[in-house]
Amino acid sequence: MHQFKRTLVTTALPYANGPVHLGHLAGVYLPADIYVRYKRLKGEDIIHIGGSDEHGVPITITAEREGISPQEVVDRYHSMNLAAFQKCAISFDYYGRTSSRVHHVTSQEFFSEIEQKGIFKKKTEQQFFDSKAGRFLSDRYVTGTCPVCGSLEANGDQCEQCGTHLSPLELINPKSKLSDATPELRETMHWYFPLGRFQSALEEYVTAHEEDWRPNVINYSRTWLKQGLNDRAITRDLGWGIKVPLDTAEASGKVLYVWFDAVLGYISFTREWAAELGRPELWKEYWQNPECRLVNFIGKDNVVFHTLMFPSILMAWNEGRQSGCYNLADNVPASEFMNFEGRKFSKSRNYAVYLGEFLEKFPADTLRYSIAMNYPENKDTDFSWQDFQNRTNGELADTLGNFIKRSVDFTNARFEGAVPYQCSDADWNSLGIDWKETLEQLDRAFEEYHFREAVTLGMDIARAANRFLTESEPWKVIKTDKDAAARTMALALNLCHVLSVALYPVIPETANSIHAMLGCTGGIEELIRRGDSLMTNLLHPTLHKDHRLRPNSEILFTKIEDADIAPELKKIEQLVAEAEKREAGAAQEQMEFKPEISFDDFQKVDLRVARVLSAEKVQKASKLLKLQLQIGPRTKQVLAGIALYYRPEELIGKNVILVANLAERKIRDELSQGMILAVEDSDGKLFVVEPAGDAKSGGQVQ
Repeated sequence: MHQFKRTLVTTALPYANGPVHLGHLAGVYLPADIYVRYKRLKGEDIIHIGGSDEHGVPITITAEREGISPQEVVDRYHSMNLAAFQKCAISFDYYGRTSSRVHHVTSQEFFSEIEQKGIFKKKTEQQFFDSKAGRFLSDRYVTGTCPVCGSLEANGDQCEQCGTHLSPLELINPKSKLSDATPELRETMHWYFPLGRFQSALEEYVTAHEEDWRPNVINYSRTWLKQGLNDRAITRDLGWGIKVPLDTAEASGKVLYVWFDAVLGYISFTREWAAELGRPELWKEYWQNPECRLVNFIGKDNVVFHTLMFPSILMAWNEGRQSGCYNLADNVPASEFMNFEGRKFSKSRNYAVYLGEFLEKFPADTLRYSIAMNYPENKDTDFSWQDFQNRTNGELADTLGNFIKRSVDFTNARFEGAVPYQCSDADWNSLGIDWKETLEQLDRAFEEYHFREAVTLGMDIARAANRFLTESEPWKVIKTDKDAAARTMALALNLCHVLSVALYPVIPETANSIHAMLGCTGGIEELIRRGDSLMTNLLHPTLHKDHRLRPNSEILFTKIEDADIAPELKKIEQLVAEAEKREAGAAQEQMEFKPEISFDDFQKVDLRVARVLSAEKVQKASKLLKLQLQIGPRTKQVLAGIALYYRPEELIGKNVILVANLAERKIRDELSQGMILAVEDSDGKLFVVEPAGDAKSGGQVQ
């Protein structure tokens, strides 16, 4: 494995259109912070760059709804989220904004470089235009009926009900969110980035990392590569965003698409960081020096943007250059999702625990620990108030906090507040802990992004320390053998020091409190700034005889009582009740009958028995199955939104009922030549309608 001299960590940019919640913290920001803090403990050169994504249609929709400017929206949420991160001790070296001048300049430089190389394509396309509002409509400004599940409130980019990714042109009965008018199609020209041009290079890039990237990252990337990479628009007709840097009529009113500019924020923020240090060229050592490792921490919904799209932008910049080339990411640790009390976090449905609100009630370290122990590394996990209470009370208060306080208090009371014995390496190794192996395990866990394992190893040391102190019984032994009690307490205090270092990446405020109680001056961060490699020091006892402790201890963790979380549990009940009410309202709305038709109209519907010959999932559409159906001597292809309820192999050989004379239409670039009938049960599960008896393929349903 290549040995790097320095590391640059970036974290996905939260959208400045709402507060960050615990799902964001668990998936991106806490694991990145744990990793960065551990690398600092080792004395390595590492910086952590993050910031707010402040462009895009949702921000303009919020601004229009509230009657304020987009700048006011992003100012509000940037400040709110930065304050929450700071309170949670997320240690960014720099937290920037994509609305900044440096970011605009950086993004425009990339556009101009790639445009001058002739890499972009220009395409004239038809796009919805609201004649009442006098503007083209981006996908989020269009709503209509989902062609897959029939939801009446699908957006132009995705149907929230069935999850299918859409384009505005696929919607049935499209409406403008600006005026509720039916939009018309007009021609507009846009710049496109040809992802396919870099397909071969991207395949090599992904393959080169198949051993060290997580399976979800490899699988998502290869799924897109397998189906072939298409051109992707990089401009939009929108007033809020980074202007296309061309003084031409065709560039007028166009801004860079947010997917193109947001990832470039990692670069522009690093430039701003270097400028603040008074070393404006320093950023190049982290982006354009091959001796720097780049690590992008993201959630799984951002994988392809960081393994295919962002690398392709950097490849386009690097193309033909001998110098000033950008590094590609060495790793992209993408997490799965953390759910909340069994349901997916959802800001749009107000089903979330927001970080800032949480930290008004409970200490940051208790949250950091609970989330780290439930880190969604390989599968979705769940945050629950009961688990949070149990971990705080049992593991943090009873195991860690109790051991620290007993050790410090007993030494202060019986040994005049000083380490009473000089521990040798033989004493240190007599504890039954193989320090070399333990530290190697910790190092592997942190370096390979197994944060739950790393924190568990740290807490295992706390458990071993508790057992040692309890079994040694210095409060009894001191009555007959003060020297033996002194040895026990010296070892216990050195174990306290180990815990302050080993658990620092996950509970930094507590670690510094332990450090202070032990009489260590300056704090752990100060030792890091001095260049001490704190992890290596743990191989030997660190606190020497006569080292003085602070004269008073503190309770590190206050236990959480049932009454403390009762309001939160009640709030969950209310959120669930509200969600069910909204869902019931939506269902009621769906129950409104469509306009009455005549018997003759109904007679036009041709229902036929069809046999499923094959079934497969549709790429990029988690809810869709592509079915090949036999209708008598003919075959038809139909797309059905039932992938959540049936595995493809379950359907093969089944007889279903097909609307055989429905006009064909394209969904997700696939042709659908009809619709199969399905019904929904009380739990919302769909079942395909199967004809009774031995129905004949092609037979008409009367």
